[in-house]
Amino acid sequence: MKLNVRWSCLLCLVLIGIAIEGVQCKVVQFIFGDSLSDVGNNMYLSKSLAQANLPFYGIDFGNGLPNGRFTNGRTVADIIGDSTGLPRPPAFLDPSLTEDVIVESGVNYASGGGGILNETGGYFVQRLSLWKQIELFRGTKELITNKLGKQATDKFIGEANFVVALGSNDFINNYLMPVYGDSWKYNDQTFVQYLMETLQNQLLVLHNLGARKLMVFGLGPMGCIPLQRVLSTTGQCQERANKLAISFNKAASQLLAGLDSRLPNASFMFGDAYDVVDNVIRNPKNYGFDNADSPCCSFGRIRPALTCLPASTLCSDRSKYVFWDEYHPSDGANQLIANELIKKFGFLGGGNSSAPVPAPESAIAPSPDEE
Repeated sequence: MKLNVRWSCLLCLVLIGIAIEGVQCKVVQFIFGDSLSDVGNNMYLSKSLAQANLPFYGIDFGNGLPNGRFTNGRTVADIIGDSTGLPRPPAFLDPSLTEDVIVESGVNYASGGGGILNETGGYFVQRLSLWKQIELFRGTKELITNKLGKQATDKFIGEANFVVALGSNDFINNYLMPVYGDSWKYNDQTFVQYLMETLQNQLLVLHNLGARKLMVFGLGPMGCIPLQRVLSTTGQCQERANKLAISFNKAASQLLAGLDSRLPNASFMFGDAYDVVDNVIRNPKNYGFDNADSPCCSFGRIRPALTCLPASTLCSDRSKYVFWDEYHPSDGANQLIANELIKKFGFLGGGNSSAPVPAPESAIAPSPDEE
C-alpha cells in the first residue's frame, strides 16, 4: 500500500504538472546507469571502447539507426517511463540539451561500461562512473537553479523520479576479471560490502542534492548472459556470478529499506527482476522466446563477439531472442523486465510478466532480397 500511494501521487503530478513560482514544470526522470540504460552518452565519448553507434544497434527503435542504446529497441527505463507517462530524458552529453529541455524532459546520465566504483570498466578507456554521473547532476542542478531560482528548483527536483541502475559492470568488468586489483583485494562477501558502502554514500549525496523519489534497480542472473556462457568450459551459466548478483540484490534491498526509513521526506525503493529473468532463461518458450543462451546479433561462429557490428549476422526473428548481443537483453526481454519492475514498484498495478511479449513491428529481420 505504501508503494501504491506514493507513486499514485507521482502519477497524478505527471498529469497535472506542478506550478512552481509561476513556472509550469513537469515531473521528469533523472537516470543514472550503465549500458542497460545508456541512450547516447557514450556516443559523445570519443575515446570510449563501449559503443553502440554502429548498425545493427537501434534497428527496432525509431528510424532504425544507431542511437546509443545497447540493444535493438528500448531500454528498461524507456519502457517504465512510457508506462507511467514520464517523458524520455535525453542523454546528458547530447549537444542539443538545454535548460528548457531539462525542465521538460529530465536527463539521462547513464554510460556504457560505468559502475558504482570509479575503477570499474577501466579497459573501456572512457565511461562515466556513478560518482561522475552524480557530479554531472550537481552541475545540472546549478543550471536549473539559475533558470528557475532555488525554491522552484528544490520543488522540481524533489518531485522528480530518480533511477539508479548499475552494478553488473562492477562484477563482470571488474571483480571477476583478474586484471583488476579488486579481484584479489576482496573476496565475494567483502566486495559486495564495499559496493554497498560506496552506493550508500552515493545515494546520500543524491538525497542531499534534493532527490526524494528514488528507485534502485537490482541485478539479473548475469552469469547467464551469452558472454559468461561462452567463457565457461561447459556453455552453461556461471553460477558464481549469479550468486554474486543475488548477494548484491539482498544487500541493496536492505540498504534501500534502511535509507527509506531514516531519510526525511524520502521514498527510496529497491526492485529487481532476477527470478523472472532466471525463469525466462531456463524456460524461454513459456514466455514466447526460442533462444535464451546466445545473442541475436553475432559474428558468425566467432564467439565472443563483444559488440554488434555491420558485418554481424542477425537472427531471423529478433522477437524470439532473450539477448541482443553478448551482454544486453533484447527489446522483448527488456519489456518483460520492465513489467516485473512496474509490479514491484507499484506502478499502475503492474503487468503480466509471464505473458508472451509481442515483437516490435520491425523485429523480424528482412530476407536478403528485402535489404
